[in-house]
Order: sequence, then C-alpha cells, then structure tokens
Amino acid sequence: MKLKYALLFFSLGYFLFVGCSSNAEIYVDEGTQKEIIDDTEFSNDTVQNTVQKNLKILALGDSYTIGESVCNSCRFPEQLKDSIIEKVKDWNVSLKVIARTGWTTGALISAINNETLSEDYDLVTLLIGVNNQYQGAPFEIFEKEFPELVIKANKLAQAKKSNVIIISIPDYAFTPFGNGNPSITEDINTYNSYIENYCNAYNITYVYITDITRKGLDNPNLVASDGLHPSEFAYTQFVSRILPHALEKIGYTSQ
Repeated sequence: MKLKYALLFFSLGYFLFVGCSSNAEIYVDEGTQKEIIDDTEFSNDTVQNTVQKNLKILALGDSYTIGESVCNSCRFPEQLKDSIIEKVKDWNVSLKVIARTGWTTGALISAINNETLSEDYDLVTLLIGVNNQYQGAPFEIFEKEFPELVIKANKLAQAKKSNVIIISIPDYAFTPFGNGNPSITEDINTYNSYIENYCNAYNITYVYITDITRKGLDNPNLVASDGLHPSEFAYTQFVSRILPHALEKIGYTSQ
C-alpha cells in the first residue's frame, strides 16, 4: 500500500515538474550575470525591461566634431551621448568619433576607408565641409564627395538613412578670427544650401545650427579660447537642437 502511494506521489511530482518546465525557461542576462525566469505568463514589457539595450553612436567630421580647443566631454558628440544617457538611464550607450581638425570631405573619406567599422550603428552624425571652404577647394569637389560621405554614413547606420543626422556648417566669420568677413558667410551659405537641398531631396534629417554661431561676435561665450571654434556653451546649444531628433531615431518616448 505504501509503495502504491509512493509511486503515485512520484508520478504526480514528475508531471508537475515537466509541466512547469515546458512553460518556463531560465537564462542568464550577460549584462547583470543573474538568472531571469522567462515565463509565457510574463508580459512582453516585463521581459524587455530585464534586458539592457545597447545603443551605438558614430560621429563623423572635422574640428567641429572633435571639439578643437574644448575638453573631450565638452564637444557636441559627448554632450549628445550624455544627454541621451540622462533620458535612457538603463541603456548602455557607446560613442565613436572619427574626426580631426583640418579634415576636408576627402580626408574624412580616407579616414573612414582606413577604419574597420561595423555597420550596426544606431545613430550616425555628419558635420563636414568647412575645411573645403577654408582651403579654397573647388566647390565641385564638395558636390562629389559629400554624397559619398552620406552614403557611407547610411551604410554604417545599418543601411537606414533614418539613423543619420546631418548638421549644418558653423560660420566662423562671427569669431575674432573671422572678424565678420562677409565673404566667409557667403561661402558657408553656399555649402549649407547644398547640404540642406541634398538632405531634403533624399529625406535625410538636417539640423541647422549655423545661426547659433552667428552670435559669436556679440556673445563671446559662444567662442572657444582659440578665437575660432565653438565653445562648450555653443555645443550645448547644438545638442539642444540635435537631441530631439536623436531620441526619435533611437525610439525613445518619454514615460
């Protein structure tokens, strides 16, 4: 009699164990190294909240992107990254910058070609062209190479142009170095008009920040200590315009 009940208890226990195992799975979250139970009774939101999301940002450009004459954390890509982290505290956000003072469109193309880059960036920014103007390169070169850079940016952004943000060229005429030279402003307008028209034609996000830099002579706080490049304060204003587009592209919605 006792044997009969023992067998019945064992069968019932085995049935319950198998039944539970078919509906629940234990896995390890590599980010936290803790076990999480994935049960079909959990809502999708519950499961998603247990997984950390990785966000990769790539910033392409020249001195305006590398942040000439300001600290590393002061340049606009770093400020953009930090601003995103403030919104999405539970995400792992990384930033790669490919930029150098003096780079033209051609120099940036060469630099990208010499890098081994993954093509899975969630957000790619591009700000380029001022050195084409400053070095007196024929505008036709910019017309040829700027679209090449946009194509490369798009490829690196998971082949999604919706992940790309193009930023207008600042106007260094409104700095002590530029000394209000109207010919500089005229040239910058030509470059930015081309960039804006190109972005509109191909439905690519274009963020205009040039007007911020045109307050530099009236507000010295917008100019870095070298008398030429934007200051940390100016970059903060850049980010205030870029951030809403970036958040929309990464799928962030305020809670």
